[in-house]
Amino acid sequence: MRTRLGKADPDRILVRGHDLTRDLLGSTTYAQMVALILLGRRPTAAEARMLDALLIVLVEHGLVKPVVAARFVYSNAPESLQAAVAAALLGAGSRHLGSSEWAARWLQEALPAGAPAEAVEAAAVRVVEEHGTRGARIAGIGHRTHAGGDPRAERLFEIARETGTYGQSCALLERVSALASEGVGRPLPVNVTGAIAAIASDMGFRWQITRAFALIGRVLGALGHIQEEMDEPIADELIRLIQRSVDYESADAEG
Repeated sequence: MRTRLGKADPDRILVRGHDLTRDLLGSTTYAQMVALILLGRRPTAAEARMLDALLIVLVEHGLVKPVVAARFVYSNAPESLQAAVAAALLGAGSRHLGSSEWAARWLQEALPAGAPAEAVEAAAVRVVEEHGTRGARIAGIGHRTHAGGDPRAERLFEIARETGTYGQSCALLERVSALASEGVGRPLPVNVTGAIAAIASDMGFRWQITRAFALIGRVLGALGHIQEEMDEPIADELIRLIQRSVDYESADAEG
């Protein structure tokens, strides 16, 4: 058995071969630490800027279900901050936050790293056709709120181009978005989790870990909502609103 991550000795803590207190503390940002832990290396300055954007972009998106769940749990168990944060993360799945993982999977499977540039078009056509045949949604495109275009995805791609982290996965996702939009006759723009998936793939992250950016960001977002719940609670009023708005229908005795 072995680990390459870290080791605690009586007089020092090693992280990926670096002395935590001497080499990392005070000189390493959180984004740089993400690269060190998950990629096993320090990022370039351009990569660190991109990682900062990926970590920030999903911190807050209003009163969505995960943070409402966090508020409810905190309201019921204020002694358990960690349970409220966990509640905000447990629902990260195929319909919310988790789609970066599914998008990264098809991106990496459709176009392996190092494929020639001309392979993008063929891969895009194949992805759209295969999903169409199955009647399946393509993870990473389309958004209920930002139906005409997700401003977060657009800005992430701008930063990716500025930092040189825009690569074949980003190009493939944008081409799939264009072809799918043509096929259904309405916009299916790249969404934020799709952009995260593509950029993270181009930066060398395996598809199974790309959901981490949503989880890391939403931990901070959940903490913000929990702190607001401490100061200006709304959970009780939200549950009263639900109780007033949902009709009770008695089951038929003979049914």
